[in-house]
Amino acid sequence: MDSESIVYGCIKHLPFGDLVQRKASCMHNRLAIRQLPQADQWPFLCREMFAVPGDDLMGGTFQTQVIHFGMSYQAVEYEWEHWLQKFETLLKRMYWVSAVVHLETELSGHHTFAWDAAEVCHEPSDEPLRVRCEWAREGTFA
Repeated sequence: MDSESIVYGCIKHLPFGDLVQRKASCMHNRLAIRQLPQADQWPFLCREMFAVPGDDLMGGTFQTQVIHFGMSYQAVEYEWEHWLQKFETLLKRMYWVSAVVHLETELSGHHTFAWDAAEVCHEPSDEPLRVRCEWAREGTFA
């Protein structure tokens, strides 16, 4: 049986400004997700893995826009640097306050990667991002 990896997490954006500015930044994020390639092109990061809520309370956004994602892969940890690079490229094109990615692997345990905006909110730019990584390995020693 092949080794399976599960990747999931969320990107949080707390819109600021007047109603027009808030809607514009949320729509910008929605467009950034729509511009990702489709899954059948296998770039490891695709639009089908993301879910973006609507703009209002009934659509799933009270104050914070929470964009969640998830996908199952065959041993993505061997291509993990490539996946992270694509994810950070997406983050650089979006508005957000924080993002978290969980990587669950059969062989190398669970990893959590977290990004926090350097300012109150990250705005689209090519500025370098800072990531924290936590690792947990479950199992018993013989």
